[in-house]
Amino acid sequence: MLETRHVSAAYGKLDVLSDVSVRFQKGRLTAVVGPNGCGKSSLLKAIMGFLPVRSGDIFLEGEPVPRIGRKKLARRIAYLPQDCFCPDYMTLGELIELAGYARYSLVGGPSERDRALYRQVLETVGLSDRADFPVNKLSGGQRQRAWIAMVLAQDTDVILMDEPVNHLDMKYQFAVLELVRDLTETHGKTVIAVLHDLNLTTAFADDVILMRSGKCLTAGPVAETVTTQNIEQVFDLRTQIFRRDGRLVCFPERAGHATVS
Repeated sequence: MLETRHVSAAYGKLDVLSDVSVRFQKGRLTAVVGPNGCGKSSLLKAIMGFLPVRSGDIFLEGEPVPRIGRKKLARRIAYLPQDCFCPDYMTLGELIELAGYARYSLVGGPSERDRALYRQVLETVGLSDRADFPVNKLSGGQRQRAWIAMVLAQDTDVILMDEPVNHLDMKYQFAVLELVRDLTETHGKTVIAVLHDLNLTTAFADDVILMRSGKCLTAGPVAETVTTQNIEQVFDLRTQIFRRDGRLVCFPERAGHATVS
């Protein structure tokens, strides 16, 4: 569905992506993982056209993304950046309505179908009783779910999320990622999410892309890709990886300490 072929990109003279070729599988949750500054966020921005591509190609269902108009692209790919902001006066309901701008005509606003969709997504994220609340008055976990609701209200088949659980405590990290996981399993969305935590990755993702220094070192299903050798190559960190309750658990080794059996 979505594919990059030999993509390289830079901020001025600073190279941030180098010859990145990855294919994102339809209807699956793919985690993009790697150390800080390795190009994870830059990859999403390049896909969206926010970061100019020096060389290579990006395709959506076989169509070059740069040839897709911005409004048409907004009907096909939703993007949630790391940090989201809105005016203090804006309510959750108003925020959700903004998500449908790509479907509105020049003289019209939300249709009845749109309004039904907005009610549905608020129920999906558990905020149906908060539509009249100012977004900035919501709790941290509610606010993150509000931004996810806005992405859902955009009603696209592909969703890009840059660190969707950043700054959240463990409870809300799991709540948000369970919601994101449900987007693929129940709603058939293709989700690409930048994550830092390997154990959250193995708990929720279908596939993983491991990046370092602007390059994709390896990509594939979680069980085949998250290995001790790959993690050491990406993070310079020795780990033990074992299976617990049907999923992989990554246990870092401390230098100079005996490993736990």
